[in-house]
Amino acid sequence: MEVCGRDFVVAQGLTTRMSLHQTFDSWSPLFLRVKELEEQQVTMRTATICALNQLLDLKDLNTGVHSTRLAEWAVRVARRLGIEEENLYQYEVAALLHDIGKIGVPDAILKKPSRLTDEERAIMNKHPEYSWSILRLFPGLEEASLFALHHHESFEGTGYPGGLKGEEIPLGSRIVSIVDAFDAMISNRCYRKGLDHVEAIRRLNAGSGTQFDPHVLRCFLEIAELEVAGVFAATGTSITAVI
Repeated sequence: MEVCGRDFVVAQGLTTRMSLHQTFDSWSPLFLRVKELEEQQVTMRTATICALNQLLDLKDLNTGVHSTRLAEWAVRVARRLGIEEENLYQYEVAALLHDIGKIGVPDAILKKPSRLTDEERAIMNKHPEYSWSILRLFPGLEEASLFALHHHESFEGTGYPGGLKGEEIPLGSRIVSIVDAFDAMISNRCYRKGLDHVEAIRRLNAGSGTQFDPHVLRCFLEIAELEVAGVFAATGTSITAVI
């Protein structure tokens, strides 16, 4: 009787395993379809982000290339600051599309070769809010949209649009603020020639603790030294000499 009971249990276990296998087999096409749809969604989101970057480049020549460079720097800084790999995408997208809101700024203001009036500056200063309003529509990019919204905040609290101060400013925004400022300073614009790297570094350091987060700035300067090593080697100068 005991053996019979034991055989029954074994038989029941075998039957259960067979039922589970049959269930998995019947559901596997659905699982594969869900996975396929998820991959398609990721592909579509990536394509849309790239398309927006292209659109921004068409709106303001050099901005697309500028943003691509910033995205790489932002990820490297975030990684140095200990951000988990699975979260780096938020920083990358924020740096890539932080200026997407400029498509809402009239060309007469965006490309004006002379100083903006107070009214024009007020319109230009709306572009982070426009960027937020676009990026927040992407599922899963809520954090990136906030990084873009606050990338013109100042560490001492005098920036816009929220007048946030210190660590009230999202870390991603503090990173984008620094890499954006550095790249803007060394890039040629229709109304001025780009600064040399030594002067750009000097100005970044002058803003440490006021415009920029000192700790994040130090992390970026470590990267900048590697990025422009060739430039400084050619002049016989080291970034550390101007920090």
